[in-house]
Amino acid sequence: MKIERVVAYRVELPLYEGTYRWSGGKSVSVFDSTIVAIETDTGLVGYGEVCPLGPFYLPAYAEGVRTGIRELAPHLIGSDPCELLKLNQQMDAALKGHPYVKSGIDIACWDILGKLTGLPVCVLLGGRFGESVRLYRAISQESPEEMARKVAGYRGEGYTRFQLKVGSDSDLDIERIRAVRAMLAPSDRLIADANTGWTQHEAMRVVRAVSNVDVYIEQPCLSYEECLSVRRHCDHPFVLDENIDNLDMLLRAKADLAMDVVNLKISKLGGLTKSRQARDLCASMGIAMTLEDSWGGDITTAAIAHLAHSTPEEFRFTSTDFNSYVTVSTADGAPKREKGCMAASHRPGLGVDPKMDVLGKPVVDVH
Repeated sequence: MKIERVVAYRVELPLYEGTYRWSGGKSVSVFDSTIVAIETDTGLVGYGEVCPLGPFYLPAYAEGVRTGIRELAPHLIGSDPCELLKLNQQMDAALKGHPYVKSGIDIACWDILGKLTGLPVCVLLGGRFGESVRLYRAISQESPEEMARKVAGYRGEGYTRFQLKVGSDSDLDIERIRAVRAMLAPSDRLIADANTGWTQHEAMRVVRAVSNVDVYIEQPCLSYEECLSVRRHCDHPFVLDENIDNLDMLLRAKADLAMDVVNLKISKLGGLTKSRQARDLCASMGIAMTLEDSWGGDITTAAIAHLAHSTPEEFRFTSTDFNSYVTVSTADGAPKREKGCMAASHRPGLGVDPKMDVLGKPVVDVH
């Protein structure tokens, strides 16, 4: 089997709630997503998706995905999409860095492999653990009262995991954490995610002020060293995200005992192939994981579901269903939330069928 054509589509994904806000005054109302199609000489087609959280979150931006695919695609024509390690080495040789550019291509090739073998991607990634995947709900940054109100509403829909967007004024963040925790049952999990937004002294002030609150602290500061210092001075369970973007950093953080949970984003690592490597390493080291991506729609949610469902349950801290946040559906067959959980499809590959009328005309077409 050989790759004959690489196509990319641009799709806008507006948010149901209008705007998503997080640390540093950052916000997005419409996400710019790229859906990748890999066509083969056998007629099999695989699909992937990449959707950066704006150009100011990670070193990734939407137009960069499409520009990078234009650069990479000619090097992949004629390659076997099922030789995934070899394909990733080809991509890394042709384009240094920019893992987010490669992610959609890699996901699409896993989709092809699943269709070829007749197996769901989660089975190819290691097997299906459990009946479903527990989800978290991200709570956009607003007043403490409004955030608590939204948590109560989502809790009524079956969610038991909440990722609270903090990382602004430390006094206000303390109020947010306390107000939301008061709405929850003892068994519910609350993550205060600063997305690198606090300085070290602000982070220390917040964790001391909420020392008697059951809350996880996620990525409080910009640098790894600052986060490690906060970690060593607080008793809260600790999550690292933005700093962990390769295996070297993952191993360093494990050696430093820098975290209890790590957030693995598919596009941050470069696709399902490298996310599986990180996932398996975490499981072998006893580190729990949030398994997700930066953002996306139906195809990203399907990829997340397969990665999460193929992860042993004791190491699967939580995951997310981005397609429930946006107003546009790009594919049939994507996972749907039910009582705060989702499940990976049992169909071959990712189990999704893109809506070509929604995708429109290609913005990249290499053959």
